[in-house]
Amino acid sequence: MKVPVALLLLLALIDASGTVVGEGSSGLCDNKPSLEPRPHSVSILEFGAVGDGKTLNTLAFQNAIFYLKSFADKGGAQLYVPPGKWLTGSFNLTSHLTLFLEKGAVILGSQDPSHWEVVEPLPSYGRGIDLPGDRYRSLINGYKVTDVVITGDNGTIDGQGSVWWEWLKSHSLNYSRPNLVEFVDSELIIVSNLSFLDAPAYSIHPVYCSNVLVQNISVSASPESVFTIGIVPDSSNKVCIEDSSIKMGYDAISLKSGWDEYGIDYNRPTTDVHIRRVHLQSSSGSSISFGSEMSGGISNVHVEQIDIYDSISGIEFRTTKGRGGYIKRIIISNVELENISIAFAALGDRGSHPDDNFDPNALPVIDKITLQDIVGSNITIPGNFTGIHESPFTSICLFNVSLATSASSSTWLCSDVIGFSEFVEPQPCPELETSYSTSSSICYTLFDSYGKSATL
Repeated sequence: MKVPVALLLLLALIDASGTVVGEGSSGLCDNKPSLEPRPHSVSILEFGAVGDGKTLNTLAFQNAIFYLKSFADKGGAQLYVPPGKWLTGSFNLTSHLTLFLEKGAVILGSQDPSHWEVVEPLPSYGRGIDLPGDRYRSLINGYKVTDVVITGDNGTIDGQGSVWWEWLKSHSLNYSRPNLVEFVDSELIIVSNLSFLDAPAYSIHPVYCSNVLVQNISVSASPESVFTIGIVPDSSNKVCIEDSSIKMGYDAISLKSGWDEYGIDYNRPTTDVHIRRVHLQSSSGSSISFGSEMSGGISNVHVEQIDIYDSISGIEFRTTKGRGGYIKRIIISNVELENISIAFAALGDRGSHPDDNFDPNALPVIDKITLQDIVGSNITIPGNFTGIHESPFTSICLFNVSLATSASSSTWLCSDVIGFSEFVEPQPCPELETSYSTSSSICYTLFDSYGKSATL
């Protein structure tokens, strides 16, 4: 089978040992692939679809994709969605496919739950996020697919999520809410040049995936939306997120890897993630969060050149007793924060449990977290690092951090944490005051991640 040049280039970023290659410290997101046209293309109109915003087009999408399956060994194919409002329930993609939304094309998620398929919970979660038991399948799905591109000329995928948020708030859901786009156990995925609106839950959710590129997209949900999250790399590796704007009701970007005993047993971490040049806003959560579902582990993450504004929390690491797993080898650099209640947080008492079968002695590890070259204005609390007494957070390193606080006596909050700092204002708590430069050997740097030392 012919693999498109775009995906070969994405693969080329990873050498045989799994190490990110490329010049400098940018790593996985370097050498951006170009999207190659598919040799075959059909329009959704050819399958009887009607773009009036009222006619249900689920069968048209399903039939079109079934037809395009026959081109998988012929270089793949494109499904073209022209301008219009295309109402649909959930449908599945196939390998070697491009879904292209023209400018003015809007895929609308139906607000009738009967148009959304019900599926089993993810094995690393053991139940739905909102409710025990099954969950609604996402609007656009890829299950065990490879070489799939969702792109366009700034077309839109609109989940019309308001009814789902109301059902969640009123305890009227029968199953856990669906997402907008979800790939499960898939590889070689590109999502680009689109807008995503009002997801019922998550907007883009790659889970158990590898080689995922998300670039040049806009993601938003109403500030009144309940627990909506923009992009969620989940038990996935080799993920690049760049050049995008995300404004959500809860978290903008959240890295996850499974829930308590289910995530521990499934044992698939999120690793080798690069996030850069994104603008993030979170109405009630955190603009970038790690966890709290992190039982499979999260490691080797580089976040850089980030603008975070008008958010409750800027950057947050979440876990709790019973989670197990780890969050380690994370470096976040070149960040601007504006109008943030809590700039940084690492919390050992965040998150619920899926059921009563978790092991209370499964203690998470938080280690080697570096925050450097960060400036902030109108910050209320610079940081809250509240670890776990039986498993303190270690090697929390801050370097060249300057936060202009809105209160005259803003202080850091720290307990059960060990760290290092240098050139940090306002002065950090005593647990973080050991000199960074004298302790840099146990602070995570770009040298650890990319084989080339950063300038500290």
